[in-house]
Amino acid sequence: MRASLASSIAVTCAAVLALPVSSAAPAAAEVLVQPPAASALPPAPDLPGSTQSLPLGPLGPSSRAGGSGDQGLPRRDVKPFSLVGVVWDDPRAPLHGTVQVRTRATGTDTWSEWQDVETHNDEHGADPDSAEGTSRALRGSTAPLWVGDSDGVEIRVRAEAGGTGGAPPLPAGLRLELVDPGDGPETQTDTEPVLETEPGTDTGTEVEQVAEAAPPQTRTAPAPAAPAGATAAVAPADATSAAVAPEAPLPPAPAATVPAATLAAPLTAPPLSGLLAGLGAINAQLTPYVAPWLPALSKEATEAIASYLPPFLPRTPASGAEAQEPAKTPVQAAAAPYVGPRPAIVTRKGWGADESIREKTFVYTNTIKAAFVHHSATGNNYTCAQAPSVLRSIYRYHVLSSGWRDFGYNFAIDKCGNIYEGRAGGVDKPVLGAHTLGFNTSTMGIAVLGTFSTTAPPAASVTAVARLTAWKLGLHGINPKGSVTLTSGGGNLYAKGTKVKFNAIAGHRDGFATDCPGSLLYGKLGTARTSAASYQGR
Repeated sequence: MRASLASSIAVTCAAVLALPVSSAAPAAAEVLVQPPAASALPPAPDLPGSTQSLPLGPLGPSSRAGGSGDQGLPRRDVKPFSLVGVVWDDPRAPLHGTVQVRTRATGTDTWSEWQDVETHNDEHGADPDSAEGTSRALRGSTAPLWVGDSDGVEIRVRAEAGGTGGAPPLPAGLRLELVDPGDGPETQTDTEPVLETEPGTDTGTEVEQVAEAAPPQTRTAPAPAAPAGATAAVAPADATSAAVAPEAPLPPAPAATVPAATLAAPLTAPPLSGLLAGLGAINAQLTPYVAPWLPALSKEATEAIASYLPPFLPRTPASGAEAQEPAKTPVQAAAAPYVGPRPAIVTRKGWGADESIREKTFVYTNTIKAAFVHHSATGNNYTCAQAPSVLRSIYRYHVLSSGWRDFGYNFAIDKCGNIYEGRAGGVDKPVLGAHTLGFNTSTMGIAVLGTFSTTAPPAASVTAVARLTAWKLGLHGINPKGSVTLTSGGGNLYAKGTKVKFNAIAGHRDGFATDCPGSLLYGKLGTARTSAASYQGR
């Protein structure tokens, strides 16, 4: 037991060193901004990626731009892409109709059947009155759809049949977004964690001439600038741990594995007090060198780290900023019950996030009271080895096509049960996401990659939801089988200011009138709650 604990402490020390740590708390809460040195280091891998943006035009003789007729594009050759979506000018204008695409596999003459694109996507966004929710960069958008390597496309957008008043008009400025994720770390290095193998069975508006002549656009990100008056902070919060040997959690769960070379490295356990004494200075130097994954920890090691995580005070509502982080009292440090073992997590570096395209500040909420589970609605036609590419594509679509500040969800899970860091700011911190319109405050958003309206989610994905929530909710003292009360920020189910009682692990449809996370994934959330509570030791 002592030997096991010593090993756990060694892993704990290395992991703690990579946690973002604040120096003396300022008098008022401020938005954290990456200091210039951290913004420049380390050299980012070559992650080109690209987005083709093609204007849609009328498909019928009676159509007109912004009118009720069909719009789209006939079959055409395009540059390679792997994910599609449709955007339009006004983010508050709903698309009442259907969107369907056909694509051609790269280098072939094979065209797919028509595939439906989920048109209701605004409910996965930022809260209406938040800075992100009122940004002028926002656009209306469909959910993205993963189609795999393609070089040809055809699309049609049809307004829904109208009643006596006729069909509602399609929103103005419809454009087809074709996203190429670019090459990621999985093709550039052999030091990444090995992804689990696939599950055996997955139970789981112009006239046409003008539209043709309009040049395609390439989405690029302007060089972000720090907001006026913002103060640079020590160590950006998306720093993650150094590559160290993981403690095997019990019982075993699908997780990223560590290369043999890393496992062979000897581990020693220096005194924790000594490490913590110099943590601020050391962390500032280690922060730029982010590891591609966080190893799984034992429950003992997780609880040891939890004892040293700084608590959050209520943030200033008007600032949207990170609260001060005072040191924990001895009573707080001793009270760390019911925290599940931290699962292995593939970091943003691990899946190849291009950090130059997101906003550079990190925005936090007070705490984490609940987890909202989603499906990404990107389809199930991907392999686990392709999951990083799917994430890079969604990321580009959220930021460059839809105008969001960053990846919307806090975490993502693939069909093999691998867990991925989502929105930047630190996996252990209460990062404010854009995932459940009206209920982003004091919650986290988990997207299971796929569509689970008629397809059952793999057991590995449900297990990963349970393990992730057992850990993250446990850090904030939440029982996964319990209930919490949240205040609505506004939505189609609950008016702004309404207090609503939710399960601690809830589905997106609990807070918004939507199919998400799909009926078959939603039906598994009870299992996830029970398992998560068990992992916490309840």
